[in-house]
Amino acid sequence: MQHLSEILNIDADNQHLLELLSNLCQGSIAIDAECRIAWISDQYCHLMGISADANLIGQNIEAVLPTTQMPRVVKSGKPVFVDLMSINGRWCLVTRLPLKNANKEIMGALGFVFYDDLDSLQPLFDKFARLRRQFESENLIRPSKYALDDLLGESESMHLLKRQALRAAQLDTTLLLLGETGTGKELLAQGIHHASPRRHGPFVGINMGALPESLVEAELFGTAPGAYTGADRKGRQGKIQLANGGTLFLDEIAEMPLPMQSKLLRVLQEREVEALGSNRLEKVDVRVIAATAKDLRALVDTGEFRADLYFRLNVLPMRLPPLRERNSDVLMLSEKLLPQIQKDTQLPALSLSAAAQSWLLSYPWPGNVRELRNRLERACVMAEGQQIEPADLGALDDLPSESELSPPPSRTPESLNDHRLQAERIALEQALIQSGGNKSAAARNLGISRATFYERLKRCNQQ
Repeated sequence: MQHLSEILNIDADNQHLLELLSNLCQGSIAIDAECRIAWISDQYCHLMGISADANLIGQNIEAVLPTTQMPRVVKSGKPVFVDLMSINGRWCLVTRLPLKNANKEIMGALGFVFYDDLDSLQPLFDKFARLRRQFESENLIRPSKYALDDLLGESESMHLLKRQALRAAQLDTTLLLLGETGTGKELLAQGIHHASPRRHGPFVGINMGALPESLVEAELFGTAPGAYTGADRKGRQGKIQLANGGTLFLDEIAEMPLPMQSKLLRVLQEREVEALGSNRLEKVDVRVIAATAKDLRALVDTGEFRADLYFRLNVLPMRLPPLRERNSDVLMLSEKLLPQIQKDTQLPALSLSAAAQSWLLSYPWPGNVRELRNRLERACVMAEGQQIEPADLGALDDLPSESELSPPPSRTPESLNDHRLQAERIALEQALIQSGGNKSAAARNLGISRATFYERLKRCNQQ
């Protein structure tokens, strides 16, 4: 097998040339046509926080540097002269060049880091930031609000999701985000856009479930001048045209009407859009990220979703795990969300009591992270002490009222929800602790009668 350095013709003379070029910058790297590292300077290793003695030759560059766009240069054959790139948490100014042989065939690519200290370029960045703010205020661009770092979680499933998202961000293919409501599909979509080569383009999101069927075509594809009575005489751009050069996020894609699904298929396949009332096709450069909480495969089987669109969307599916599958993240998320909520609502800082933490860990979270945030926000408003208690989080919300209670059975029915019983037990125990064991005071603190308190306590003790 031919050595990688031979594939790129990196002999002693060329190696010396590369080292000379490397001395003119803050680091350099070369890859072959298979995106394997063929040469890397000591300075580049230092930037990555890797020992210069580490043997990286032959490794896929994406495995070593997930944020790299060198494979894109190899694939396109086009240079990228000035770009910003995060290396080991540090922003650098980089240039990437394709390597071609005498027959103009792609042999690989070279990457150079010219600045790892961007202070000298601050005036340029300030000017760019002012122009960007001006464009944003005039709605000429629509930036994403979130990055992948905003996707919180330390569980293995979340680490895997972030790694997949980083790799997907470097591609330009259609994505399908799958996950229950409240798992953060739009946040993930914005994070992927922010980490992608399209990050300087617009991010345009639309919820298909929130649109009346009669307005879907106009909102998505735009309208030609005078397309219908009351239409803008100058015509109107749709969300697809607004996302040109960036990313279009279609949330609740399962709610899209069947006639519109065929028009969307043309956009995905031909990169063309036809406005309502027009007979002219307009080229668009847009990446589509779709999301759904439903089983699209089942909808295809029942004829409620087009099979050809499903297969076109399902190129690269990514599943967001529900909160109950990453229970270890619950307390960490709570600690991150509480300061944000208290800052937004101007409420005093509160901490979670031990009982509240136990309840958070025992609750099944059907509404996922969105429900967690809502319950924490409610607790910040309802809490009367220095700490948040289970009752402040709504631990007793779903319990039966006193009038609904029936005589206690000798055994609790097996159909009772285990999570709800555990939450009830925690709330009763916490109330007893706060009242010093006084059951009457504990019942008053929970807002129930003493008899009801005894009934619930007996029911919990029978488990």
